[in-house]
Amino acid sequence: MDRGKNDGVTHQPFDGALRDRIQAHLDAHDVREYPLDGRRHAAVALVVLDSDADLHGGDDTEIERMRDLAGIPGTDPDDLTGRVDGTAGGASLLLTRRGGHLSAHARQWAFPGGRIDAGETPLEAAMREANEEVGLVLDEAHLLGRLDDYPTRSGYVMTPFVFWVADQDPIANPDEVASVHRIGFHELQRPDSPRFVEIPESPRPVVQIPIGGDLIHAPTGAIIHQFRAVGLEGLGDRVDEFEQPVFAWK
Repeated sequence: MDRGKNDGVTHQPFDGALRDRIQAHLDAHDVREYPLDGRRHAAVALVVLDSDADLHGGDDTEIERMRDLAGIPGTDPDDLTGRVDGTAGGASLLLTRRGGHLSAHARQWAFPGGRIDAGETPLEAAMREANEEVGLVLDEAHLLGRLDDYPTRSGYVMTPFVFWVADQDPIANPDEVASVHRIGFHELQRPDSPRFVEIPESPRPVVQIPIGGDLIHAPTGAIIHQFRAVGLEGLGDRVDEFEQPVFAWK
């Protein structure tokens, strides 16, 4: 439903017209797949769902996330808060903040997802991970389509699937997820997004997606950008050559 306007921002209605538009754009997209070539295969779930600016707009980030901001390239950490308060409202994309106790990529932004188990298809893995991390029970009726594979510096090929969820609310599994957030499409389509910075360690540009008072990097940031370009705007942008910051290489 249309949540109307909040602080001068128009929220995208979460309705059948939007669902049909995203699905048509994904159906028309020529998906780029990557061979594993010794890398491991992972799948992630991009969940499109409704949001209320008041009900879902808070963020109680932990102090550890603030320490991470010093490692973000190309920006002054004093300009960031690490929080995404006020970004919900209307049609939105589900993001998680990974738990601080995790051994890899702690406190980083992510989609529900993980390694594909033996005997699983990538789609089955994405749906299983969404259930394990945020309690969503997904099947192919929720599926809108998929985006390009993204090869990561940490040795994975990530396959993203897009789901439409109108009948369930995500609940964070504290063993894996510190918090769940609904990021309104109006925030994904900010005029200052995406942004790119250079790093001495790579000739490729590091992609950054501004969300609230934080910056989301590849792979999650690259996939967000392609969802916006392909799913929302019907463009053919590729993102597999966008770089990750060095702190995300391991």
